Amino acid sequence: MSDQVFLAIDLGAESGRVIGGLFDGKRVQLEEVHRFPNGPVNVAGTRRWHLIGLWKEIQDGLRKAHQKYEDRIVSVGVDTWGVDYVLLSGKGEMLGLPYNYRDSRTDGVMEHAFSVVPRKEIYATTGLQFMPINSLYQVLSMQLKDPEFLAIADKFLMIPDFFHWLLCGSKVVEFTNATTTQFLDARKRTWATDMLRKFGVPTSMLPDVVDPGTNLGKLRSDVCHATGLGRIDVVAPATHDTGSAVAAVPTDHTGKANWAYISSGTWSLIGVEIQQAIVTEEALRQNVTNEGGIDGTYRLLKNVMGLWLVQECRRSFEKTGNDFDYTQLTHLATQAEPFRSLVHPNDDSFLSPEDMVTAIRDFCQKVGEPIPDTEGQLVRCALESLAMKYRDVLRGIEKLTGEKVEVIHIVGGGCQNALLNQFTADACGVPVVAGPIEATALGNVLIQARAAGAIGSLAEIRSIVKASSDLETFEPQNTKAWDTAYQRYQKFAQR
Repeated sequence: MSDQVFLAIDLGAESGRVIGGLFDGKRVQLEEVHRFPNGPVNVAGTRRWHLIGLWKEIQDGLRKAHQKYEDRIVSVGVDTWGVDYVLLSGKGEMLGLPYNYRDSRTDGVMEHAFSVVPRKEIYATTGLQFMPINSLYQVLSMQLKDPEFLAIADKFLMIPDFFHWLLCGSKVVEFTNATTTQFLDARKRTWATDMLRKFGVPTSMLPDVVDPGTNLGKLRSDVCHATGLGRIDVVAPATHDTGSAVAAVPTDHTGKANWAYISSGTWSLIGVEIQQAIVTEEALRQNVTNEGGIDGTYRLLKNVMGLWLVQECRRSFEKTGNDFDYTQLTHLATQAEPFRSLVHPNDDSFLSPEDMVTAIRDFCQKVGEPIPDTEGQLVRCALESLAMKYRDVLRGIEKLTGEKVEVIHIVGGGCQNALLNQFTADACGVPVVAGPIEATALGNVLIQARAAGAIGSLAEIRSIVKASSDLETFEPQNTKAWDTAYQRYQKFAQR
């Protein structure tokens, strides 16, 4: 019997891919069918997404998948980043060019929001970390600057839901991505319509919220014609890429909060899996977020700036004629002096700086840290600071859950950075298990396989991932030196 094939369309902030997941009932193998670039497009001083270009690439990838796998393909599903959205008119026209979450139009909008609905009330309803990139502040910015779009909007779709609409015509929002908006009620698991009405946001545009694993329908006939595919199923995975990644964490402790995950990439998302959202005053004080997972779980986590700091440092180095790859940068960081300079990775100055090297040096000067001079010092500063922030977040989450974290699973592309993995083990004082790299695609594929009846439970998904992946464990070392450096870090991070 041939393997069943499930297609994952995995869109990240830097690139997109169409991936074939070959499943034999016990193990899954991923094959990259098509890769294409992605990134913000500057349009008249704004940052946007080129979604029509992405749709062309997706169709090219589906065409290649048909040529490769033919009638073995069972279904297809899309995952992407969170918070960004598309507005459709009643005739199915896209209203405006969708914004990139790093666009500056949300500057100051959170403060405006708090003047309408108090911060405490927003958190008690949504349980979401306050960040200017959240959909709520994007929509409020549109309400202030482009109210005509909201006035005629018929449907609000998150980015993956938009592509599912293009694939099969569905007009729904999947739960895990809906929770990134900051206008979903964390307890009721429905849109927070009462709160949105206080803001004057039209709630009629909000579609039904569906669970991950929902069969959305059959592939549109025009897409079949363009790609050669038959009328395969379109299935919503956990459409927020972190939701799919956490579904694929190879833990043996499903249902417990004594393990943590870090989905490591441009952003680092650090947290634990819980059964009910935690929206207490202490959770608000920590500014943690409750994002949806599969089987009704929540991911109690914090968004940390992540390897964005290193990526942007590399871009800065390139501008000065120093073209390093990430392996070279990690080697330079290894050779640099430990704990020379530290920064707070989540400082607003690092969200979208014109030059990351300048931003890091300016922060160090502001808080009295030695200013990093060399490429190695800058990258080591970024990586050690990330590990410090991970420790900070995990200690806070342990306080909320009452559970001690005994192991950290790092998944995603960032798990290839062995130096950061070791720093994380050292800073947090617990073992780190790195892998799989392709957690998001694995989660996407296996949630589809479960929807097809080939898998029974979340625990079974994770056991299949474990059997299909190469994992590496990092034991904590030199923890006393990290404890000392952490005290120094806390002095400016707690400000």
